[in-house]
Amino acid sequence: QVQLVESGGGLAQPGGSLRLSCAASGFTFSSYAMGWARQAPGKTLEWVSIIYPDGRDTYYLDSVKGRFTISSDNAKNMVYLQMNSLKPEDTALYVCAKGRTFNSGNDIREYDYWGQGTQVTVSS
Repeated sequence: QVQLVESGGGLAQPGGSLRLSCAASGFTFSSYAMGWARQAPGKTLEWVSIIYPDGRDTYYLDSVKGRFTISSDNAKNMVYLQMNSLKPEDTALYVCAKGRTFNSGNDIREYDYWGQGTQVTVSS
């Protein structure tokens, strides 16, 4: 069955970095869009980044452009989110999601499997 397992979250200082990883299994990884979304307490879910098959196309939330980089490794069935210059407002539960198709966008309904998430806290 499909499984998505995130890791790499933790506590970081403002200006610091973290690298999130998502290990995927149970489907043909290279055929689907993969995304990272986040949810902070009391706030709605927002899409942080999406990567499309072959890694040629990506999407970033405006507030993370230039700071976050999404990548994937089809050989390892992994998706990564490198987060630099972290800000307190980046604090949230980060969740990896599998798209229903190769070109799923930033609509929750376009994703059919979700991981449990990894907590990122940015604080001094």
